[in-house]
Amino acid sequence: MALFYQKLVYFLLLWLVLPLIPLRLFLRGLKERGYWRNLPERFGSGGTLTRHPLWVHAVSVGETRAAAPLVERFLAEGKSVLVTCMTPAGRATAEQLFGGRVEVRYLPYDYAWAVRRFLRRVRPAMGVIMETELWPNLVCEAGRAQIPLFLANARLSQKSADGYRRFAALTREVLQGFKAVAAQTDDDAARLRDLGAREAIVTGNLKFDIAPPPAQIALAGRFREMAGNRPVWLAASTRDGEEALILHAFRETAPQHVLLLLVPRHPQRFDTVAALVRNSGLKLQRRSENAQVEDSTRVWLGDSLGEMFAYYATADCALIGGSLLPYGGQNLIEACAVGCPVLVGPHTENFKQVAEDAVARGAALRVRDAADWAARAAELMGDETARQRMGEAGRTFSAAHKGAAEKILQLVNA
Repeated sequence: MALFYQKLVYFLLLWLVLPLIPLRLFLRGLKERGYWRNLPERFGSGGTLTRHPLWVHAVSVGETRAAAPLVERFLAEGKSVLVTCMTPAGRATAEQLFGGRVEVRYLPYDYAWAVRRFLRRVRPAMGVIMETELWPNLVCEAGRAQIPLFLANARLSQKSADGYRRFAALTREVLQGFKAVAAQTDDDAARLRDLGAREAIVTGNLKFDIAPPPAQIALAGRFREMAGNRPVWLAASTRDGEEALILHAFRETAPQHVLLLLVPRHPQRFDTVAALVRNSGLKLQRRSENAQVEDSTRVWLGDSLGEMFAYYATADCALIGGSLLPYGGQNLIEACAVGCPVLVGPHTENFKQVAEDAVARGAALRVRDAADWAARAAELMGDETARQRMGEAGRTFSAAHKGAAEKILQLVNA
């Protein structure tokens, strides 16, 4: 009976928000024009779709990057792959990573009729859903079409698990619709099993399998030249509210010759953050200007997509965004992979195990707040030996955790 009522509530909510979707897309498109393109795909239509044996869904940028090692292995096996996303930034990332080697589309919203139309057009032999995208109608319609689904690189914080538990019956049915779940950590697997997953296997984090592209490392050398070989403090993947804290701490603590490389998480916030920097009184230049950084410039805004490895390889140390305020933190694995010393704030729930392990291995330092970050970064600038030690620990830490892609590949091919 609980399942019936929870399904009914979900059905009613979907139909209540349906008239609001065009308004939402219009408003989002005012900041990011990609939301105005390919609208029919949001409902399972639009363009021609060829049949693909493999379908991989990655909601946005982070999930798409994480999926790359798995997609590359599928392509190496000669399989045709469709990659679906939900955001324009995710779509642009997929097109940049894979070029014309895969077909890229938006996944339709979770209306049964839209999902059914999409699956009929693609007719995949199997689907791999990245991280924790639990869409009831998608899973149900895939089951009816006898398309096996796998949940890959799955992670689930305790806070998210508590939220899903409010709809325990529906969550259990959705999770049992997956043939198997490949979880990042033991804790993730335990929470997913507790919520109803039939088989949750720990395969590790796919992001450890992402190799720094040689072109990105070469670009980092160019960035260093553009920065004039000044010390560079990177604030990577920052979120709303964090930039103001970072700019204040940087202005109060950092020596005048230090350059802050500030990279907001979401592209639609580039202009907002640029205005914030100007209002702070710090001189700004933007990466998109592609110009030599002047000696008087204090903040270099990383307003580009797909260059995060280059930013990390450029920096003398990196603060991982989303961790100063309660956003749960962003991925620190890319920084470790290129040997960039890492600093993380108190909020790393999204990457709890990775952050704790990186700190334990000496690859990362935990800071209390923005002021503490600036103080610790200044200390690191004066201790080259400590920076080298942290960088080497990061490379070792990253290399030791590779192998998730191969384990997931074996799981889906079994």
